[in-house]
Amino acid sequence: MSRHNQVGEAISTEIDLALFGALGDLAQRKLFPSLFHLEREGLLDPATRLLGLARQEHDRDSFRAQVQKTLKTRVKAEELDREALERFLARLDFLQLDFTHPEGYAAIHEWRQGAERPMVVYLSVAARIYGDICRHLESTGCLDDESRVVVEKPIGYDLASSAEINDAIGAVFPESRIYRIDHYLGKETVQNLIALRFANPLFGTQWNQNHISHVEITVAEQVGIEGRWGYFDDAGQLRDMVQNHLLQLVCLIAMDPPANLDADAIRDEKVKVLKALKPFTDDMLGRDVVRGQYIAGTIDGRSVPGYLEEEGANTESHTESFVAMKTGVANWRWAGVPFYLRTGKRMPEKLSQIVIHFRQQPHYIFDPDQRDLAANKLVIRLQPEEGIALEVLTKDSGLDKGMRLRRGPLHLDFNSAFPKTRIPDAYERLLLEVMKGQQYLFVRRDEVEYAWRWCDSLNAAWKDRDEPPRRYPAGSWGPVASIAMITQDGRSWYEDY
Repeated sequence: MSRHNQVGEAISTEIDLALFGALGDLAQRKLFPSLFHLEREGLLDPATRLLGLARQEHDRDSFRAQVQKTLKTRVKAEELDREALERFLARLDFLQLDFTHPEGYAAIHEWRQGAERPMVVYLSVAARIYGDICRHLESTGCLDDESRVVVEKPIGYDLASSAEINDAIGAVFPESRIYRIDHYLGKETVQNLIALRFANPLFGTQWNQNHISHVEITVAEQVGIEGRWGYFDDAGQLRDMVQNHLLQLVCLIAMDPPANLDADAIRDEKVKVLKALKPFTDDMLGRDVVRGQYIAGTIDGRSVPGYLEEEGANTESHTESFVAMKTGVANWRWAGVPFYLRTGKRMPEKLSQIVIHFRQQPHYIFDPDQRDLAANKLVIRLQPEEGIALEVLTKDSGLDKGMRLRRGPLHLDFNSAFPKTRIPDAYERLLLEVMKGQQYLFVRRDEVEYAWRWCDSLNAAWKDRDEPPRRYPAGSWGPVASIAMITQDGRSWYEDY
């Protein structure tokens, strides 16, 4: 079966997908439901095969039964088409394998025997064993010049560990066949951000420091550690979310127009943004960066424990569960435009959004008491419901209102605008692009490393200051200092308007 690339050229999507960690949380919660939806939409090539690999003992039939059970839990009943389910389960095979021992990899070679389609290796496992798996696949002859590998971010703990892991992968796969996933890049709204910016002169001509006063990005989570204490306490919110997701959103907002939609043309422009991120000086750390750690509080009427009270917690931990910062991009397009970034756990709601604040008109003629209203805002919502809203000002209705202004949205809610179209999960789009061999939604190695350099410098500065994170109650929007940080510039976070 053939699909088309970004410029309409036909390409094959026939592959063998070898999924390492097939019984893990990511595979069961996201990957198999996404692959099923591709099956249901007729987007899987009829010859494509799926091989699950895990340490647990299963045979093909019991593995298929497990996946079927997962799909009945994760896919809406009205979408679990019986014929599509039968087709999908028939594609599945299973091998029990200790990933760190090369002896078992001969079974993968045997499974691939005679196959002429490319093999895609998906590593849904701990990053520390990426290199082992790649080496064992190569040494047992499982790979060829068309084989691809998909790896999950974050890759490593800092620049040094990231480089070590990427070196191990790169010793087996060239960069052109490495797909580093950031699931935010697969979201429909993120794709629309590229279209919005570069297909619409209305925004393209306004997307610079002459017309935009500041940019605000919030990624808020209601959940706490959720059993991930061992990982999260070593990582913290800066490594887990800022380096991993927020900097990618900054790149898509701030990048210059690429020459075309080729993967490297887009990624070249993103790297320029990462190179231009302003470093933090010592005096800026106290003024423009806030670290926080949640204490016990209430979310949706339910009492929740503090970070240091979570199961297995180190009660002396200074790991941050919240970060807010003011930064910028030092280039001609964005000179003087602050970017306010905020992300945290145990926030009042699950929310990911970008707010572009446009400058006010140079001469204001309406009610002086309403001057704070007099600026347009472009609100790009990534979750929970994806959509785009442009806030504009109009005259308030009524004979007694005179020329009073009111703010209202020109709103594109994808669920409302396309009620008969299911909004695909980010992983569906990303998996399909891997099958097509398209890399434009995936992260290149130099992107990862420039992001780590910037975050490492901030972590090192925090370590030198040796200050504990500020406390904030679970269910709040973070430490009071994060509000003061933006208020000192005469601004406020979007939900405070």
